[in-house]
Amino acid sequence: MKTGLCYPISFLTGAIISVMVTFNTSLGELTTNEVSITINQITGIIALTIIMVLLRSNKSVNPERKSAPWYLWGGGLFGLVVITCNYFSVRGAGTTIAMASAVFGQCLMGIIYDLTGLMGMEKRKVSGRKALGTAISFLGILIMLFFSGTEINGLYALIGGFAGVITMIQMVYNSRFASLKGAFFSARQNVISGLVGIALFSFIVLPEATIAGWKAVPSVPFHILVGGGILACFVVVFSNTIIPKIPAADSSVLMSSGQVLTAAIIDALVYNSIYPALIIGAAVMILGIMLSRHS
Repeated sequence: MKTGLCYPISFLTGAIISVMVTFNTSLGELTTNEVSITINQITGIIALTIIMVLLRSNKSVNPERKSAPWYLWGGGLFGLVVITCNYFSVRGAGTTIAMASAVFGQCLMGIIYDLTGLMGMEKRKVSGRKALGTAISFLGILIMLFFSGTEINGLYALIGGFAGVITMIQMVYNSRFASLKGAFFSARQNVISGLVGIALFSFIVLPEATIAGWKAVPSVPFHILVGGGILACFVVVFSNTIIPKIPAADSSVLMSSGQVLTAAIIDALVYNSIYPALIIGAAVMILGIMLSRHS
């Protein structure tokens, strides 16, 4: 994929994340959070396996695979933390604050990757113009947090921010695995490891609630049942492709802009709530990333 395409795809990935979180939260409310995660993993495994089988001769989907160290095979465990944090932050603070907090966490972690070269990422120098653009992007986040017209719950905002940090870590982690195994294989392994982790947790720690949640599954609308899992596949495949090719700070801000603009649309269409601060904040973030790109 050409580097120039990575920028709009980063934005699209963020938009998909907001829709995915909405599906996951709805499914969790109708069943349980653990059942929601389990269904998402199963849906992802089935969807990705079908794609890989149908396109088995396509070298972009099934490239030559190299040996990978054992510690790169468990990306799905990060996903369990992200989905759980998103579930509680959305329920406790609403979509607006949850997404804005997650945006802050993602952008902060993106900057840390660029400055330190952590986890094998390319270490990038920060020029004065780049620093100014990043500061403007963070101003956009602060606009969303403090001028959205909703009360900020510190605990749930912190949980949302933590979800953003872990999201960025998972994307970099998965991209490292994908560089050795291919984006689709990496995405499938991500959901397989997640399925193993959530199955063990659900039936050992919360057996009664899990069984009750599964009994409620037949009454869940089909699009809510499979929507989150299918969208998660796109998120993992896209992020595996774009993360290594552009600065982590740029990809995190663009994904974040896509998230908050889509969250604003969802709030307006689904919950009949309009938050101008989300749109203004996202516009400021995009202005910041445009400035930093030309540094």
